[in-house]
Amino acid sequence: MRHALSLAARGLGQVAPNPAVGCVIVKEGRVVGRGWTQRGGRPHAETVALIQAGDAASGATAYVTLEPCAHHGQTPPCAEALVKAGIARVVCAIEDPDPRVSGRGFEILRDAGLFIITSVMEKQARDLNEGFFQNRSANRPRVTLKIAQSLDGRIAAANGESKWITGEDARRFGHLLRAKHDAILVGIETALADDPDLTCRLPGLEDRSPVRVVLDSMLRLPVSSKLAKTAKQVPVIVYTLSEPRADLVALGVEIVQVAEAGGHPSITAVLGDLAARGITRLLVEGGAGMHAAFLDAGAADRLEVFHAPALLGGVGRPAVSALSAAGLGMAPRFERLTLRQLGDDVLETLAAKA
Repeated sequence: MRHALSLAARGLGQVAPNPAVGCVIVKEGRVVGRGWTQRGGRPHAETVALIQAGDAASGATAYVTLEPCAHHGQTPPCAEALVKAGIARVVCAIEDPDPRVSGRGFEILRDAGLFIITSVMEKQARDLNEGFFQNRSANRPRVTLKIAQSLDGRIAAANGESKWITGEDARRFGHLLRAKHDAILVGIETALADDPDLTCRLPGLEDRSPVRVVLDSMLRLPVSSKLAKTAKQVPVIVYTLSEPRADLVALGVEIVQVAEAGGHPSITAVLGDLAARGITRLLVEGGAGMHAAFLDAGAADRLEVFHAPALLGGVGRPAVSALSAAGLGMAPRFERLTLRQLGDDVLETLAAKA
């Protein structure tokens, strides 16, 4: 199952609105087939593994990270495919929350006489597809805030200079994070100050750039910006309170008017719209106002904080602007999951406490 989960992770950022699933088929102590959900969500992991296994699937055991699907869509149900291939036993990590499945996949397998084992490495499987589960249960994607900061929590010097606080290893890892997310979001101030591409530029992963999202209350995004000029190559969605601009639309920018909250696009409305589009994993890259908005909305599930061994002082720009929390008792709390050395920098990964 651990191997199946590692295979499933290869699909992160590429399979939405589907979950990232891995499947390993074992017979007589030997792996005869393996697969993971392919780009765009098809074919499913089980289909890929069964094709690789061929006749060896008969009498074998399938290890699957998510309950095999039970509904007819673009392809027949994976549960039926496992039965047809002669699989004898299925070991599964977790039930699929999709109402079209939700136990029916297991039912098909049991009715066909297969031996079923469930809840194997369930926590790891839930963590892997947390965005898919939240999309179904909470109508929003999993949100990760990415922060590159100095030791004293500053993301830019007093003059606004921020390139580069972290070193090359940390920046490469940041691009890997982009490749593993369905969408990436910044506020208009970051878009104006940095004119970012927001693409993945790791060699070999250039085609894994996420959908790019900008929160822009007054619709100030320039037509000369890199985002606008490349919108037909990599999608750009702008959430705004203003009427659409024809010049941006002509360049391929999608403009979406949403409800207002405190003079800005409502975070809840934005996340709901992204979820409806099938987005399951959203990476927020700032700036400080965006970080604060998501924290105040209770919509920051993970933090990826890159700590650079530098001090910028009190006049530097903070990683997070003012929060609504009035005291320590109301402050957003996180638990540390991992610490990782990246060159001279340290990456701290944290998850929101329930």
